[in-house]
Amino acid sequence: MSTVLITGAARGLGLEFVKQYAAKGWKVHACARSPESLKDVAGNIHLHKLEVTDYGAVKALASELKGEAIDVLICNAGLSGREAADLGSIDPKVWRDTFEVNALAPLMMAEAFVEQVAASTDRKLIAISSRLGSITHNDGARYAYRASKTALNMEWKSLSKDTAAKGLICVVLHPGWVQTDMGGQAATLTIAQSVPSMVKVIDGLKPADNGRFLNYDGTELPW
Repeated sequence: MSTVLITGAARGLGLEFVKQYAAKGWKVHACARSPESLKDVAGNIHLHKLEVTDYGAVKALASELKGEAIDVLICNAGLSGREAADLGSIDPKVWRDTFEVNALAPLMMAEAFVEQVAASTDRKLIAISSRLGSITHNDGARYAYRASKTALNMEWKSLSKDTAAKGLICVVLHPGWVQTDMGGQAATLTIAQSVPSMVKVIDGLKPADNGRFLNYDGTELPW
């Protein structure tokens, strides 16, 4: 049986990832601050209460799951950082919080679980990033969020080099502009359009894809 671990699993994209993988018959480790909302989702789902910035708890979970191969690790938890978006409203605390959740926490998850992913069949380490983290596509504003996702992209590129000998496939995915609490109702994609497309992309990843920045439909994005 294949196994996936998902952070930010209680709502939005994360919740749909849980449902999609459970429907495929995978064992799902669903991690969230309030995982109780997942208790009625059908499938082989294991709930873990986890604040991704509690690095002691991250290490404890990795220890709890020691010896269990994790085919796909999806670092999905994130913040919008809207309160530190524009010149004139840069809030250092919001900036630091945004960076911690969006950039540092995924790296700490990757560090904690790298051996479990390396021990699996698929060996896929996935971070949910954003097109807004692309320097090429930058059209201004969203300072905290953009910078945090650019940092995340750089980290995953480094991971793709540092874990290549273990056979890992490290990829960052842009989910599209999705109708979530973060994306808002004006967004062009629904969760039901975005997540199944990303699952399909993840399923199809090969070793040659290590280190790529991909759109939800599998097309390449510029760094």
